[in-house]
Amino acid sequence: MYQPKKYIKDDPEFIFQFIQHHPFATMVSKSQHFIATHIPVLVEGSAENFRLYAHIANHNEQLETLKDDAEVLLIFSGAQGYISSSWYAEKDISTWDYSAVHINAHIKLQTKEELESSLKKLVNTFENRQKSPLFYDEIPQQMLLDHLPLITGFWAKPFKIQGIAKLHQGYKKEDIASSIDHLEKGDSQQKSLAKDIKEENNL
Repeated sequence: MYQPKKYIKDDPEFIFQFIQHHPFATMVSKSQHFIATHIPVLVEGSAENFRLYAHIANHNEQLETLKDDAEVLLIFSGAQGYISSSWYAEKDISTWDYSAVHINAHIKLQTKEELESSLKKLVNTFENRQKSPLFYDEIPQQMLLDHLPLITGFWAKPFKIQGIAKLHQGYKKEDIASSIDHLEKGDSQQKSLAKDIKEENNL
C-alpha cells in the first residue's frame, strides 16, 4: 500500500473498527495469475489480537489457491470520492479522498463445524439490523444441509496490517469546510466521505 506519512492509520482500534464498519472486502490471491473475489469478511477477537473469517463458493476458481498457510491480501475500502479544486478559495490541484485497510493474512481452512458457526455469526450479525430478522437457526434445516457442501469456510490470520485515511489533512480549514459542504449535497457515498473528512479534521 502507498502510504504518505500524514495519511497513515496504524492505530489498532482504527483498524479493528474499520473492518467492522466496512466488512465487504476484496480478497486477492495468486496461482498462475492474480485472482480476486468480493466477499463479506468478519473479524473476531480484539483490536490487539484478531482473526478474520469468511467463505467462498466451491465452484469459485479462487478456492484452488486457498490452502492452509497460503497468503491472501484482504482489502477493506471506506467511502471515497473526487474533490474538485473549484471548491477551494484559490486555484489548486483536484484530488481524490478515500480510506482503506490492507491485511496480508495466512489461510486456515475451517472444519464443517467451524463453517456452520461462522455462517451463524455472519447471518445473525446482519439480520440484527433488520426490522423482521430471519436468523440462521430459523432457516429450513434441509436448505442449510443442501447449501453447506457447496461452500468452503476459512480463517485468515493477519501478519501484515496497513491502514490509510486520505481525508484532506493539512488543507486550509475553509477549503476543508467547502469540500464537506459540496460533498454533503451529493449522493450517499459523497455524504459518507463528507462525514469521514469532518471527523478526521475535528469539524
